[in-house]
Amino acid sequence: MKSENKRIRFIDLFAGAGGLSEGFIRQGFEPVAHVEMDKAASNTLLTRTAYHYLKQTERLNVYIDYLKNRITRTELYNHLPTDLKDSVINLAIGEENNEEIFAKIDKLKGNESIDLIVGGPPCQAYSLIGRAADKKKMKEDERNFLYVQYGEFLRKYQPKYFVFENVMGLLSAKAAEGERYLDRLIELYREIGYETKYKVLHASDYGVLQKRKRVILIGKKGTDTEFYPDFVTHKSNALVEEVFRGLPKLSAGEGNLLSTNYTDIEKTGYLFEKKIRNGFDFTTLHIARPNNEQDKEIYRIAVNKWDSKKERLDYNDLPDRLKTHKNRHSFIDRFKVVASELPTTYTVVAHIAKDGHYYIHPDIKQNRSITPREAARLQSFPDDFYFEGQTEKPSRTSAFKQIGNAVPVLLAEEIAIEIKKLLC
Repeated sequence: MKSENKRIRFIDLFAGAGGLSEGFIRQGFEPVAHVEMDKAASNTLLTRTAYHYLKQTERLNVYIDYLKNRITRTELYNHLPTDLKDSVINLAIGEENNEEIFAKIDKLKGNESIDLIVGGPPCQAYSLIGRAADKKKMKEDERNFLYVQYGEFLRKYQPKYFVFENVMGLLSAKAAEGERYLDRLIELYREIGYETKYKVLHASDYGVLQKRKRVILIGKKGTDTEFYPDFVTHKSNALVEEVFRGLPKLSAGEGNLLSTNYTDIEKTGYLFEKKIRNGFDFTTLHIARPNNEQDKEIYRIAVNKWDSKKERLDYNDLPDRLKTHKNRHSFIDRFKVVASELPTTYTVVAHIAKDGHYYIHPDIKQNRSITPREAARLQSFPDDFYFEGQTEKPSRTSAFKQIGNAVPVLLAEEIAIEIKKLLC
């Protein structure tokens, strides 16, 4: 019988801000390394590593001091042991860097084995929107072949299982020769020694207040094909309005990238049940982007139409003086309200970093798009999760991008629960 106390060690590839890792860490998995090419996301991973370490060593006051701008990020990281500092590897996965990445991971893991590899290569090349916008349908995009690089890590570390997450477009994306990349992936991983199965999971089935479907591939070393977990769904009874609870009301351009106190003291409800609010009396990144008067007028029209008729705004129905986009045939729903009275909202994507028109706050008095913290809550990130910029200066845009690209934490935790059953 396997020990209940066995450490399950994993590597997170294409780690992003760490939504997938966060779910696995909650279930007791131990990250050996996170590999991520984006500097801002790597900083986020290291800051979250500091959070977990300081929590474990009962020194969360140091992390709080950082969020309240009492110490610098460098001073925060100085509290970390060297191996944890080195566990976030800010390099692009690929032939030019793999040997260096392997060397760093080998040093971190020592003589112990790797039980699991998780991760999802950048999805733009597989996404339906990306292919529609590209004349060559993304067939020559190098990101199509990052699954091959993922396979090199399977070949090197031979974990018992792997988890590969990606967008729905993976199911249909084809190479120039007409073969699906998914079929190539499955065949390659079989050659390396793994059987691969997949299902489409809906984040809303696991407590996330968002319509977000993802392809979750799970691979097992060997030839067994009957291993994919039977995920038990448990939808939340909460409504989208929960993501706005306890946060100060803001107008466009208002808010704070650092500490923001809650406006309520009640410690019940969805946010506490799902560990989104989990102990601190403040949060961060509750800052609204500024909007010009034209955008704010359109926002009011969109909210009024939703409130009065429960209808989305059609761009072509706007007064001519408010129509500035030449494209009047596609993306006519480019202004959209995050309706608070629904059980789920539509998918949060990285485009939220460019503008907030698709994510209008439902309160017409606030008349703005949602903040990074509100977006993070839709992705089920805990309120003490801080998203970094490339430098020590906070960045709203960088936070939005990381949040939109992330795996919802609650979905990740459900995957971790089932993988733990397989490993223990």
